[in-house]
Amino acid sequence: MATSGSTDFELDVSDYIEEAFERCGMSVRTGYDLTTAKRSLNLLFADWANRGLNRWTIEQSTVSLVAGTNSYNLDADTIDVLSAVIRTNAGASTQSDVTIDRVSRDEFLNIPSKLSQAKPTQWYIDRSITPVLNIWPTPDQSYTFVYDRLTRIQDADDYTNTIEVPFRFYPCLAAGLAYYISMKKAPERMQLLKAVYEEEFQRAAYEDVDRANLTLTPRRDYYGFL
Repeated sequence: MATSGSTDFELDVSDYIEEAFERCGMSVRTGYDLTTAKRSLNLLFADWANRGLNRWTIEQSTVSLVAGTNSYNLDADTIDVLSAVIRTNAGASTQSDVTIDRVSRDEFLNIPSKLSQAKPTQWYIDRSITPVLNIWPTPDQSYTFVYDRLTRIQDADDYTNTIEVPFRFYPCLAAGLAYYISMKKAPERMQLLKAVYEEEFQRAAYEDVDRANLTLTPRRDYYGFL
C-alpha cells in the first residue's frame, strides 16, 4: 500500500478547541465556548513558560552597548537570558567573542564601583515586566552583547491561526487545553485529564533536550585552600 508522502499535519486554534471539548465529553456550542477556550489556551502557554525550557522559543539577539551606559531595556517578550558573549569588531574579519558571566541581584547590588568603565565581564537581568539588562563594568567603548534568550510563545489570537509549537508537542497541547477546560466545564473528568496532560508534557519535555554531550568543569576559584 502507498503511504501519503505528507508530513504537514497541523491544527489551528479552532481544531485544538474542538479536540479539547470532545475530550471533555462535549462539543463547542456557543461563541463564549470559543472565547473561554482561547483564554485557557493562552494561560496554558504561560504555564509552559513556568515549567522550564521550551527549546523552540530560543532565539539569538543582540544589544549594541555604548560607552558610559550600563543599563538596557530588552524586548518585552523576553522570558529570560540563557547565555551571552561580548563581541568586539562585529562583522569584521577580526571579530571576537568572549564569554561574560551572569551574576545574581545581590551580587550586582554589592558591586562597589558600578560606574567604573572597562570591557564588560558580568551581567545581571532584572526580570521586570520589561526585562532590563545591567552590565558591569560600564562599557568603555562600543561592544555588542550577543545573547540567547527564551521568548514567549505567540498568543493564539485568531481561531484560524496555527500555534507556535513543534509537532511533537501537539498531543501535549491538546491534553493541556482539555484539562484546563475540564476545570470549568467537566469537573468530573478533571483528574483523568490532568493525569493525561502531565504524562504528555513529561514525555514531550523529555524529548525536547539538547543531545550534545554534557561536560562539567569545576571552577577552582570557588574552593578554599589551606
